[in-house]
Amino acid sequence: MSEWIIELVTFLLQILVVVALIGIGVMMVMRAKEGADKSFTLRIDTLNDQRRHRRRQLKMAAIAPSQRKTLVKAFRRDDKKQEKSSSKKSEDSVGPRVWVLDFHGDIRASATEHFAEEISAIIDVADTSDEVVVRLESGGGLVHAYGLAAAQIDRLRDAGLATTVCIDKVAASGGYLMACSAAHIKAAPFAVIGSIGVVAQIPNIHRLLKRHDIDVEHLTAGKYKRTLTVLGENTDEGREKFIDDLENTHRLFKAYVAERRPEMDIESLATGEIWYGSEALDCKLIDSVQTSEAYLFERMQEANVLRVTLEPPQTLSRKLGMAVSHGIEQAGIKTLGVLEASRWYKQ
Repeated sequence: MSEWIIELVTFLLQILVVVALIGIGVMMVMRAKEGADKSFTLRIDTLNDQRRHRRRQLKMAAIAPSQRKTLVKAFRRDDKKQEKSSSKKSEDSVGPRVWVLDFHGDIRASATEHFAEEISAIIDVADTSDEVVVRLESGGGLVHAYGLAAAQIDRLRDAGLATTVCIDKVAASGGYLMACSAAHIKAAPFAVIGSIGVVAQIPNIHRLLKRHDIDVEHLTAGKYKRTLTVLGENTDEGREKFIDDLENTHRLFKAYVAERRPEMDIESLATGEIWYGSEALDCKLIDSVQTSEAYLFERMQEANVLRVTLEPPQTLSRKLGMAVSHGIEQAGIKTLGVLEASRWYKQ
């Protein structure tokens, strides 16, 4: 009996392996086909219309069913009035516009390419009476990557457009480098701001290799081509040069921020420390304390607020990948939440 069970389990495992291999093959073929289609769709959402639709939904839900028909008629009358007033306006008098962009940064600032294209699209149609609001969230990352991302916001200022960066959660290090490119910075009361500094760390396993009689040939052309290494023996001269490079990067970081926010005491603030939104206001790291939702709600009272995004094609493999990524993310968040909560339940 036990041998029969073992054979059955072995057979099932073989089937699973075959199915997995077929699935991987199908996914690779689909990815190859999708690689040829790199077109992205420019999506524009009118946030004023979204808010009006939600407001009407809430009004409908809050009244008695017998009164809803009357309310629907009132909505239709309002829509007709708005259409008439809009038709009377010429194309050159569309009123003030606010263009909204979102930037969620990782360590490589990988969203920069699409961010640059979105900015180019806005510059093509916007005029100097328009405003661009960037909802920014980033803890920083690679220097060159965030330098390029910050340069994109500089393009908006160079085009004569009013620029506002809204920080709801975090804009630190490279994220703050981007934020200070805007003419005005808003942050939520507990948003993390600052971290004007540079950090680098490199593991070195040279002593471990030496203990096992493993030699590593470290060859370079140029005295400082490689200052610190992972496998080779690091020297004091190499460390000094590496630190000097970090200090130089920090100097450039400080100069960039100081040029765009001259009212800051850059020497006292560029220590790598972080501040929360309300504290950052006192230090002049930001210009006002307000959430992005509150600010955009204000602007909707007098301007047409338009969110601009470049969306990738919704292919099957992308949907599957997003579903797996979301599942892993949610599992991680749930685990962290349980660990955090466990501190309060210990007897």
